[in-house]
Amino acid sequence: MTAPALVILAHGSRDPRSAATVHALAECLRERRDDLRIETSFLDHCPPTPYQVFDKLVADGVEEAVVVPLLLSGAFHARVDVPAVIDGARARYPKLRVIASDVLGYDETLLDVLDRRMREALTGGRVRELDALVLAVAGSSDNQANAAVARLARLWGQRHKLPVTAAFTAAATPAPAEAVLQWRMEGRRHVAVGSFFLAPGVLPDRAAQTARRAGAVAVSRPLGVSAEIVRLVLLRYSVAGLDLLALADPAPRPRLVHSA
Repeated sequence: MTAPALVILAHGSRDPRSAATVHALAECLRERRDDLRIETSFLDHCPPTPYQVFDKLVADGVEEAVVVPLLLSGAFHARVDVPAVIDGARARYPKLRVIASDVLGYDETLLDVLDRRMREALTGGRVRELDALVLAVAGSSDNQANAAVARLARLWGQRHKLPVTAAFTAAATPAPAEAVLQWRMEGRRHVAVGSFFLAPGVLPDRAAQTARRAGAVAVSRPLGVSAEIVRLVLLRYSVAGLDLLALADPAPRPRLVHSA
C-alpha cells in the first residue's frame, strides 16, 4: 500500500527568503524519506496553493494525503484556515482522502535549534556574557497561544538559568524592543533576543532591527531548516497518517451464523 502524500502547508510571505526556506525543508524531507511523495503549498502570498497541489496529486492518481501545517501557533490560521482547506479539499476531490496533522507548535525540541542559532549570533558578535533573554515570536490575539509562548520562554530560561521575557511582534505585548528596554531599565546590560520564527521575513526582520536599536547585544536568526524540524514534521505526518485510516470505509462486520 502506498503511503499518503505529505503536503507541507506554510503560511507564505512576500519575502522570497521565506518560500526558499520552505522548499529547502521539503528537500531535506525528501532526502530523509525518499519513499514519500512530498509537496509544498502556501496559504497566502506565493504559489502553489494547496488546491493546486491537490489537483496535481489527484491527476497522478494519489488517493491519500496528510497536510502538515508549518505553523508554530495553534491560533487563527490553525483553527480557521487549515480546517477550511481540508473541508474544501474533501468537497472538491471526493476520491482523495485528506487530513491535517497538528501544527508544529511550540515544541520543546525546537529550543535545541534556537540555542544553536543563538550561539552563532553570540559568536559572531563576540558576546561573552548574558544576563537576560527575550524570546521573540509572531504573536496572536489568542491568549492560549500566547500562554504557550510564555511556557516555552520559561523552559528556555531554565535551560540557561537566565530570566526570559516572551515578546510579540504583533497582536500582543510586549514587543521585542520593549522587552529589551525593560531589562536594561532593570540594570541588565547584556540582553540577547532569540528569533523564534521558522523563516526569514518582515516580522523577524522588524523584531531584529528594533531590538538592536533598543540595545540588544545579539539577535539570533530564524530557526530555518534543521534536523529537529524535519523530525517534527515527520512525527506530525505519522500521527495524522494513523488518524487517516479512520476515514476509510469501515470493514464489514462478520455475520454471526447460528447453528440449528
